Amino acid sequence: MGDSPPLELTLYGRSWCHLCDDMLTGLRALEGGRPFRVAVIDVDSDRELEQRFGEKVPVLMHGDRELCHYHLNVAAVTEYLLNFR
Repeated sequence: MGDSPPLELTLYGRSWCHLCDDMLTGLRALEGGRPFRVAVIDVDSDRELEQRFGEKVPVLMHGDRELCHYHLNVAAVTEYLLNFR
């Protein structure tokens, strides 16, 4: 685990979304475990993403896998980070 690159998680949200801000803040609190990075994507910047997600934001993804949406599921994300190989 020492030499493995950090996971790249993607947080789809909106710049004016307080739930998105809350999820990002919660993710920052998890950074002490397995290293990961978060790419924040504003769905309003891309018409396809806006249609794909609609009002279902924030959404936390790893690749094509949805980890949680609306609220950070700390237990599920922590388990995913610890068990990802």
